[in-house]
Amino acid sequence: MDGIDTVHFFFMLMYLKMLLCTYNQKLPMRKIVIHVVLFMISVSLFASTSSSADNAIDTSMSLEQILAKLDTFKYQPSGQVKIGEVATLDIPAGFKFLDGHQAASVLHDVWKNPYAPSLGMLLPADKSPFMPDCWAVEITYEEEGHIKDDDAKDIKYDELLTQMQKSILESNDERIKQGGRAMELTGWAEPPSYDGKAHKLFWAKKLRELKDTVEFLNYNIRILGRKGVLVLNAIGGLDQLAEIKQQTQPILAATNFTKGNTYEEFNSSMDKVAAYGIVGLIAGGVLAKTGLFAKLGLILLKFIKPIIAGGAAIGAAVVRFFKGRREGDGGA
Repeated sequence: MDGIDTVHFFFMLMYLKMLLCTYNQKLPMRKIVIHVVLFMISVSLFASTSSSADNAIDTSMSLEQILAKLDTFKYQPSGQVKIGEVATLDIPAGFKFLDGHQAASVLHDVWKNPYAPSLGMLLPADKSPFMPDCWAVEITYEEEGHIKDDDAKDIKYDELLTQMQKSILESNDERIKQGGRAMELTGWAEPPSYDGKAHKLFWAKKLRELKDTVEFLNYNIRILGRKGVLVLNAIGGLDQLAEIKQQTQPILAATNFTKGNTYEEFNSSMDKVAAYGIVGLIAGGVLAKTGLFAKLGLILLKFIKPIIAGGAAIGAAVVRFFKGRREGDGGA
């Protein structure tokens, strides 16, 4: 890459960063369009001056395709990966894996969640986290004791939902302090389901920002172990619920505790028992009673939105922008 390519590439990345920040800054549409236009111009300049066909970006590509081409994350496409020191994941067909450091970067830098450490992330093999239709499963591990599942058969879904809605509203101040957003739980996207033999649990919530109408999907998967629980959170849109639900069983089957860490190996004489059961694990609100209130602030969502879908939309937005500018000048 020669000097002029480097300059154009620098400006292209700068305008890309500005574009990705527009949602959080809540800029007016005209300023968003300016950022988009500048970004597309910088892409065009870089593509036209690049001496290598491999590095050139086709300016007829949609914005999502361009963003995917600029995706520099290092994925593992197949094989088995370690999940901390307690479990393994056999990457399912149709998925790719990001390590913990990169997963935390996606959640924080790209999807605008408060920063938190991660053990890894699964994404569909044909998606990039920069693409609006991408969803992912983030993985962590919580070693808070062996979770008894005696109460699983007694779950009353309506009462539990009401408790969770109240808990999320009450934790909004703490969530904002942690850099998050005020949220509300609008209902189940998928009611809880527990496999007592495999000790694996999943459920899904519909959430939205307060005073907003756009709902997000938070699909929760838990795998119980000897001393703690593997936490898998599928993050995406409500329109992706069917796809995520279809992939839940393959993901559950691919994720397992290693020998010495399984649920069946619990030793009551030496292992700690958690202060809550299955209902508390789902509700989350009991964490406030066990000195772990800070965890309530973390609801992982995908805040990046499809600002403009492609070249045709960019053209229409540009026309509207300059039409509005002329009308404004004429009335001055």
